[in-house]
This record gives sequence, C-alpha cells and structure tokens, in this order.
Amino acid sequence: MNPAEQQEEPVCDVISGLRAPIKTLPVRLLYDARGAALFEQITAVEDYYLTRAELALLAATLPQIAERVGPNARVIEPGSGAGRKTRMLLGALAAPATYVPIDVAENQLADTATTLRDAFPGLEVLPVLGDYTSALAMPTSAKQFATTLAFFPGSTIGNFEPSEAKAFLARLGQMAGPGSMLLLGADANANRDELLRAYDDSEGVTAEFDLNVLAHLNSAHGASFELDQFMHRAVWNAAKSRIEMHLVSKKNQTVTVWNEAVTFARGEPIVTEHCYKHSPAALEAMLRASGWKVLETFVDPDQRMRLWLAQR
Repeated sequence: MNPAEQQEEPVCDVISGLRAPIKTLPVRLLYDARGAALFEQITAVEDYYLTRAELALLAATLPQIAERVGPNARVIEPGSGAGRKTRMLLGALAAPATYVPIDVAENQLADTATTLRDAFPGLEVLPVLGDYTSALAMPTSAKQFATTLAFFPGSTIGNFEPSEAKAFLARLGQMAGPGSMLLLGADANANRDELLRAYDDSEGVTAEFDLNVLAHLNSAHGASFELDQFMHRAVWNAAKSRIEMHLVSKKNQTVTVWNEAVTFARGEPIVTEHCYKHSPAALEAMLRASGWKVLETFVDPDQRMRLWLAQR
C-alpha cells in the first residue's frame, strides 16, 4: 500500500470497532495486496472445499447459463480477485461486450485487467478501484451491450450481515440496471467439522491470512500489534448459521492504533469476519426481498455450493 492509500483509507470504523464491547475489524482489511495473495493460496488448500466445488459447478453449468444470458453482455464483478472464475464465465458467454471488475487490491485489479484484455481481444475492460460495499458509479461503456450480468461468486455474500446482504444485493441491482441478471455463488454447508477445517486449515494459510490484518494495521496506521501475541481461531455459531473468524489475544496487553490505546485481556478475541451459510430458503427470500427473481438454481453433488441465476 502506497502512502497516498494509507492517508485515504478510513480509520474511524477501525477505532470504533476496537472500542466496542466485542472487538471487531472491518472485513476489507483482510484484502490488502498481501491478503489478496494469501486468499488465492487458501483457495488451493485441500481443506478449503468451496473453490473446488464452485469451479466444478461452473464448468458443468456455464453453457446453460450463457444461453440464458445471451450474447453481447456487460459483466460487472464486485471483488473480482485473480479472475479465474471470470475467465470461465467470459469464455462461455457469446461475444461478451464489456467487463467491469471492482476491487480494492489495486495491483491485482490491474493485473487481472491486463490478463483479460490479452485473453479476450474484443472485450472492453473497465476496472474500478474501490470498495464495492459502498455506492460506486459505473464507468461509461463505449460498446453497446444487450444486457448486464452481475457476477458474485465465492460465497462472498456470506461475509455480509443478513441485513447488509439485502442492502448490497439491492444496490448491486441498481448499479446493474433494470432487467439485469445476477449469477451468485453461495455455500449452504452446515457441517461443523468440514467448516472448521475449511476456515482453520491444517496448513495454516487461513491463520496467516487472518493475522495479516494486524500486519496491515501496523504498516498502514502505525499500530503496535505483536503478531505472535495473537492467534487465529475459527468458531461455528450454529444458532446464527455462521463461521466466525477471531484473532485471540494470548496475554493481557495494550496496543496503540492511530495514537489510540486499546487494551486486551488474555483470551479476548477480535472478530475479523463472519461467514454466513444461508439455507436455500433463506437465500431465496433474501434475493426476493432485494428485488431479484430467481430464474434457476444449480447445486453441486454434495448439496453444499449453489449457483443462483436471478433477474431484476
């Protein structure tokens, strides 16, 4: 992160989260440049089934999905990441017109845009650097497109609190425009043991990914976290149907963040992420409440990962 980005990044929600009775940090902090790279490593870990399941499901269903979407589509993708699933989607669509990736990881966004321009010479690529959880203006396309498809794979919808997920889906529909379509990937697994392995893998990559939040605060905001005095923990909250990622203090300690002193008791957690695992009925209700009509649902053989095709 360059100095200009450090100055522009908001810190008020960081401080307020660390001052709360149950300490929290914004999820966006997980995805700085190093965090984005670590997450790509997570997707290849044996314990993390989500990416493999979704890739297989996309490979099996994209021809059918592309037929429903039709030719000359504009594709909008919040949180575009490294773009592996994007290449599959664009390769299946008939003559896609425009691709709009949205991400906070500037280097990865630029690399993905370059890679896709090379892979699809006729494709207009219009990257947007920004936080897709906020309202963003869509760039003006120079090419005519027949429809817009919002693409949101990876079960990222589970990272939002349910009320925030509805608001995001509604805002995404407004960004995409009337008559637009949505392809949403979501995990509905409720198997505690599988989930704990996925979010606290035996290789320790998820732990490194989680602890990188503290390293980011140290480098970007002059915080004084000692990384070896915190440990990663994943918890399955069955009542809320969510995995919780915690960073747990190993001792009584005081940390400075942006000249603010924050005290920790031994064993006290910081919540860095919630990953909701919505049931199919709950997710369909969420889509309906946010202005989307479900056209079709595709599910993997283990009944965990689903692709939802919907329309405004």
